Amino acid sequence: MDHGGMDMGDGPSCKISMLWNWYTVDACFLTSSWHVTSNGMFAASCIGVAFLVVLLEALRRLGQDYDALIHANFRRRAAQLQASYTSLPPSGPQDCCGSAAANAPPSYPAQTFLTFRPSPLQQTIRAVIHMLTFGVAYIVMLLAMYFNGYIILSIFLGAGLGKFLCDWRVVKIPLVVVGGQEDDAAKGGVGNENLTFCCD
Repeated sequence: MDHGGMDMGDGPSCKISMLWNWYTVDACFLTSSWHVTSNGMFAASCIGVAFLVVLLEALRRLGQDYDALIHANFRRRAAQLQASYTSLPPSGPQDCCGSAAANAPPSYPAQTFLTFRPSPLQQTIRAVIHMLTFGVAYIVMLLAMYFNGYIILSIFLGAGLGKFLCDWRVVKIPLVVVGGQEDDAAKGGVGNENLTFCCD
């Protein structure tokens, strides 16, 4: 369905098409106020759309990093509780109970599970980040539905640029040194499980 030549008032008409097109001047997007009237304005629109997709990738990364921060806090608290829990001596049999009971192995407490959940503030921040991410993604989807080849190419380029800039991850893997100290994972710690990133 082609809506080319749609009249928006006394000015030039908007070119809107539901089929693949390469409209530049007189193309309209989202609202009548986004009416491209020159090649320079169309180039700025393409650049703006690309950076909008970069913003989308940045919001996705922000949500992942914030979740990782919450999980790291949980793991640190769990490691502290585990250290204090394992420091307790095992309960062994009393000598007054006989030689058979005295030779029995010491008994340890049953396995205990720790349950954590984000605080109301943390959950609110997670919800706001998700809302912003969803909103930007919806706007990008609406822009793609204009089937303008230049806009769709700008979306693809923005996705690649956003991945390059916002998701360049560096993973630190601990090496076990023979004869040295045990790594944090063997000790029950979580310090070496964290990921470090080269871009914020």
